[in-house]
Amino acid sequence: MNRINTFLVLVALCLPSGAGADIYMFIDSEGMVHFTNAPTSPDYKLYLREEPRPKKDRGGRFDREIRRAARAFGVDASLVKAVIKAESNFDPSAVSKQGATGLMQLMPSNYDDFKVKDPFDPGQNIMGGTRYLKRLMTRYKGKLSLVLAAYNAGPDAVDRYKSVPPFKETQRYVNKVMKYYSIYKR
Repeated sequence: MNRINTFLVLVALCLPSGAGADIYMFIDSEGMVHFTNAPTSPDYKLYLREEPRPKKDRGGRFDREIRRAARAFGVDASLVKAVIKAESNFDPSAVSKQGATGLMQLMPSNYDDFKVKDPFDPGQNIMGGTRYLKRLMTRYKGKLSLVLAAYNAGPDAVDRYKSVPPFKETQRYVNKVMKYYSIYKR
């Protein structure tokens, strides 16, 4: 079975990067293992489900603002884009149940501190959110999981637990942003 797993990994690596396909496996009566992404009989069983990847260019219309803010604060543009994807899915008019607004979901109590007059203006919102990311990166010495946890749950929670807080939402958020970050970094 170890050879099968190795083979499957090699097959997955050979797929075009934009392709997304589930892999099915069938072992015939002679013990021969067959893999396919298009099963031709009910004997094939799902072996590996591939999750769809977000399209890299989904937020492409904000790339200029993202790059400008990233340069201004020395933050990786791919990280800014990943936070935006996780926070608002690139919707500049997004408003959360808690009242967070815009692409980077800034709280109204922080507008002045982040120098944001119109949170629905993509340029201002991205600049303000990136300013906050930079502060958190400085505070947590670049430890990305703590930076993201603080962006989501607040620095007080991270400081209290001295790690990613044991909140399911925050843990999911950190994982989600890290996943998007690795995608946008490619």
